[in-house]
Amino acid sequence: MPVPMIEAVEVAKTFRVRARRGGLRRARTAVRAVDGVSFAIEPGEFVGYLGPNGAGKSTTIKMLTGILTATSGSLRVCGLDPSRRRGALARRIGVVFGQRTTLWWDLPLRDSLALVRRMYRVEPAAHRARLAELTALLELAPFLDTPVRQLSLGQRMRGDLAAALLHDPELLVLDEPTIGLDVVSKATVRGFLERTNAERGTTILLTTHDLGDIERLCRRVMIIDHGRLAYDGGLDGLRRTVAADRMLVVELARPGPRIVLADGETGAGPIEAERVEGPRQWLRLPRAANAAAVVAALARDHEVRDIALRETGIEEVLAGLYRGDHAYWCSGRPVAP
Repeated sequence: MPVPMIEAVEVAKTFRVRARRGGLRRARTAVRAVDGVSFAIEPGEFVGYLGPNGAGKSTTIKMLTGILTATSGSLRVCGLDPSRRRGALARRIGVVFGQRTTLWWDLPLRDSLALVRRMYRVEPAAHRARLAELTALLELAPFLDTPVRQLSLGQRMRGDLAAALLHDPELLVLDEPTIGLDVVSKATVRGFLERTNAERGTTILLTTHDLGDIERLCRRVMIIDHGRLAYDGGLDGLRRTVAADRMLVVELARPGPRIVLADGETGAGPIEAERVEGPRQWLRLPRAANAAAVVAALARDHEVRDIALRETGIEEVLAGLYRGDHAYWCSGRPVAP
């Protein structure tokens, strides 16, 4: 059995903060940012790590990369203890923080990448081959000789990705890599990450608020909230954790009265179209409703030109979870995939 690329067992991180207690008095309070998180990520996986602001995502990432030391629990990355073997781990992982750059501000991008080569002690021949590959995949050629301070956000992000992957790491950790990017830059970055994972087998852990990144790239999603792992599984399983309604869009042959379906026709109570625009009507189906029975009833009683069933988007599902609409949310137990 292969050794997990990341293995966390009951990992917790507690911070001591000072809070005012009237007048000039201050009291020290313990804040548990990560509270007993356990998971394993196998080599070659592409995993999304989600959660609302303050949930514990960044703290987890900092522990994985050795920036912070866990208060308790066991953590292994590439088989190493991140806090004790930080130098050895740095040579085996790549990290990109969307809000910060690892490049030298006043140097051309090419020179920044040359310094990265020396930091990681990459052989010159290997560096030339890898740089040529990354230049082609990330379309770096037009601005390799431009000072980093003059690069656009999208160009700088591609430069940071090149720097993180120049030493061919086993694991790539990304924190908001597409934040603030335009549509074209996002597409370039997403395509590159997808190819890196598929062709080189690089394990990727991605934290983001851009759910387009998650739906395009990740086969597995972990969600943390209040420091606890609330979900670990696929996107389809995530949608099933919330009793989310579906939307049935019906286009009739001609405009007609608002559609109303009786209880016996749906299996989940009466349903009435909530929106009507000419011949098109929108019916919200509860999760318990039998979609096939609803479609059959519509075809029997109406002249239907087209029907489309739209599942709830992942953004709506997460919004519901963050609001606490689901009974399992914040329970501190992982939901089964």
